[in-house]
Amino acid sequence: MSASDAHTADQPSCPLAHGDGLLPGELRAWMVLLAATGAVEQRLRSAVKETLDVSHDEFLILCLLAEQPRTALRMTQVADLLGRPKTRLTYQIACLQRAGLVSRASVCGDKRGVQVALTDKARDLLRETSALLAATVRQALADSMGPEQRAAMCALVPDLETGTH
Repeated sequence: MSASDAHTADQPSCPLAHGDGLLPGELRAWMVLLAATGAVEQRLRSAVKETLDVSHDEFLILCLLAEQPRTALRMTQVADLLGRPKTRLTYQIACLQRAGLVSRASVCGDKRGVQVALTDKARDLLRETSALLAATVRQALADSMGPEQRAAMCALVPDLETGTH
């Protein structure tokens, strides 16, 4: 029996998994997804702090910018995509800039517009740590779901089952 199987056996059964309650399947599935997301976030917060020395919210900004490897994003785009208030985002970007992980620049032709982009230091750091952080996500998902939920998630995210990325 693998460590993941043993951990799953120790966990209480998810009450949402059985479908005995009043909620339709879509709402049950949403609740299971929220529970799995919470488990991932909890583990990822500590892993991100240990490996990157940034907050979870700052890590989300880095991930968003990492998906735009050749271009910068406007601060308003980042705020909208992450659902964050612009004032909070300004503070987080300032922290990342002080750490040398992002750069800020004015948008040409727009006095108030500001773009942010990853620095080479951030790209290197993400390359070095992404496999470990991805493994943290996979393990947290595996540990937070029973066999039925894991099978459903694997249907959506095939790499979860094999552990590849």
